[in-house]
Amino acid sequence: MTPMPDYPVHVVDRGTITADTNLILDSFRTATASDPNPDLVRGDGVVYNLVFDHPDGTVLWDTGSDPDCAETWPEDLYDAFTHADARPIEDDLADVGYAVEDVDAVVQSHLHLDHAGGLYAFEGTDTPVYVHRDELEYAYYSAKTDAPAADEAYLARDFDRDLNWQVVDRHRYTLFDGLELLHLPGHSPGLLGVRCERGEETLLVVGDQAYATPNYEEGASMGASLLWSTRDWHESRSLCRELERRHDAMVVFGHDAAQIADLGPTL
Repeated sequence: MTPMPDYPVHVVDRGTITADTNLILDSFRTATASDPNPDLVRGDGVVYNLVFDHPDGTVLWDTGSDPDCAETWPEDLYDAFTHADARPIEDDLADVGYAVEDVDAVVQSHLHLDHAGGLYAFEGTDTPVYVHRDELEYAYYSAKTDAPAADEAYLARDFDRDLNWQVVDRHRYTLFDGLELLHLPGHSPGLLGVRCERGEETLLVVGDQAYATPNYEEGASMGASLLWSTRDWHESRSLCRELERRHDAMVVFGHDAAQIADLGPTL
């Protein structure tokens, strides 16, 4: 069997987002008879992108938050999910040695405001932007209508642009040799993860399928407001656990600051 190519995957630090821990871990802190008014806890989560320096092309996974999110996000959302140190994607890419022009393809795990806010950098270019069909349709449905089932975390200004969309229809899609996109619905209808086979190891990026380690390791659900479908979330988690076992994969979560700090700048 021909070995998979070996190449680095760089972590692009995009800042810190702060939110109520109950949103990340459902019922993290609840009122009881003995403690009817518990103190709520806000926790910090990392916002990051990845650069897959594959021999066949440089792939950027996600584009982070709008650098002007303090002004452009709805006030109630910014109050709940505060990203005070959001920066332009061009600057953060430069910090790891890349320019926007170096990117051969963008993979949008999904189109929520803390993941799609840097797409402006690719507007009017030929750079393909991969997104699942279910995600693109639901994002436009949410951002362009007042339907009760709409998700307010989709902002049209992030993705309603002149972009070279490449729509993924299937549950799995091979982008390059050993680099496969996985459909992981639950957090959103079209969430994409990445299975990266390189050298002798497998990297499984599950993104917001699991905000933090307990979501994945313990099956501790995120809060209901962060789940498009609880049933799909559990099924996607089971798929990821099976892929982890089958390939002895290293699993990377969506916003776990401690994990990303431990992994370092290059995976």
